Amino acid sequence: MIATKRHLEDRIENYEEQSKRLRQTSFRDQNVTIPQGWLDCPRFGQDIGFIIPSKVPLSESYNDCVPSGKRYNFKEWFTSGRTKLGLVIDLTNTTRYYHPNTELRQNGIKYVKIRCSGRDSVPDNVSVNTFVYEVNQFENNFSQKYVLVHCTHGHNRTGFMIVHYLMRSRPMMSVTEALKMFSDARPPGIYKPDYIDALYSFYHEVKPESVICPPTPEWKRSEEVKVDDDDDDLSYPVVQGNNQEENVKKLSNDDILGDDIPYGQEVCYQKLINDMLNISMQFPGSHPVSLGREALQLLRQRYYYVTWKADGTRYMMLLTRDGCYLVNREFRFRRVQMRFPCKYDPSDYKVHHYTLLDGEMVIDTFEEGGRRCQARRYLVYDLVAINGQSVAERPFSERWNILEREVIRPRNDEKKVMNHWYRYEMEPFGGTD
Repeated sequence: MIATKRHLEDRIENYEEQSKRLRQTSFRDQNVTIPQGWLDCPRFGQDIGFIIPSKVPLSESYNDCVPSGKRYNFKEWFTSGRTKLGLVIDLTNTTRYYHPNTELRQNGIKYVKIRCSGRDSVPDNVSVNTFVYEVNQFENNFSQKYVLVHCTHGHNRTGFMIVHYLMRSRPMMSVTEALKMFSDARPPGIYKPDYIDALYSFYHEVKPESVICPPTPEWKRSEEVKVDDDDDDLSYPVVQGNNQEENVKKLSNDDILGDDIPYGQEVCYQKLINDMLNISMQFPGSHPVSLGREALQLLRQRYYYVTWKADGTRYMMLLTRDGCYLVNREFRFRRVQMRFPCKYDPSDYKVHHYTLLDGEMVIDTFEEGGRRCQARRYLVYDLVAINGQSVAERPFSERWNILEREVIRPRNDEKKVMNHWYRYEMEPFGGTD
């Protein structure tokens, strides 16, 4: 009888062990694997305006893998009476953590997926443009709701995107200030040095020596895991050649400049220009005119200016609060990182918003240190609109005076401020001066 009881106990123990292994295998087969460090990572940070940084909520299918006290999912968010969400932006590079159709959209919450790899590379500029556009659209339409932004742990990719948004929505803010705002809301902030360096580089700022990258949080460290599990799909860095001369690209007028922007944003800007100038959907810049009799008569009637013919590429330039956009002949928009203050006055600092310039992108060739060098320059030859107001019907001399006074001079004035954090020389091409 005793032997039989022991036999049953052994069978039960073996059965429980086999069941446990079977459940673990099943979870692995379904990719139900908790990200490294997720359990002890804080759930979310403090609000940054209407934005909430967060780690990824795991669906209830993970419940068997997560102790009850550490579960974090959208159902728990909704039932806890927390801040009302209107938008969730998912920056992970996978779809395995939760199902947006059942957990978000059925509750009237918009879901936006922006895939960002978390290994060896920062989010690309097009993804950043998409993120900022989605947040701006939400801000303009849902004043009483919040945006929850998450990657896997809610620090590096999440912080990177939120800092970009802060930089584009607050013209007087420096990268240092934006990083601190995020780290105060979501300690310790961004802890990957390449992410921090990329932000300073993108916004043409020199990183102060006082800025120190925080150490990797304790909950992210693991002696057992040798590979950083900050993302879900592997990616590999691009290997550059050792010969620097081979990596110097010869500039061409056919080069594509700037970064793509979301289609909806492009349509909005096209409509904005059309409405400002009262025209149909077309490139609103100057067009060549043959010197026939009618044109010659016009020259006799009005004052005109003569300039040399530049061999370049026609672009208009739209200056807005959140960035500068090149507009090509096909009426397509691409974003470039440049700065256009209305005036340099720290007590009342403003940048141009819906100012439209007309000009041409040229490539200057010059000698420097015995070497032949190239540099891009944007040559402005007309002002079409200033801060949302069309000046197209005004005399050219008046437009030119406004251009020099309101656009060119403020840039030059700010350049003279020695302690200013922005470095104009780091812009992708020379400006209007």
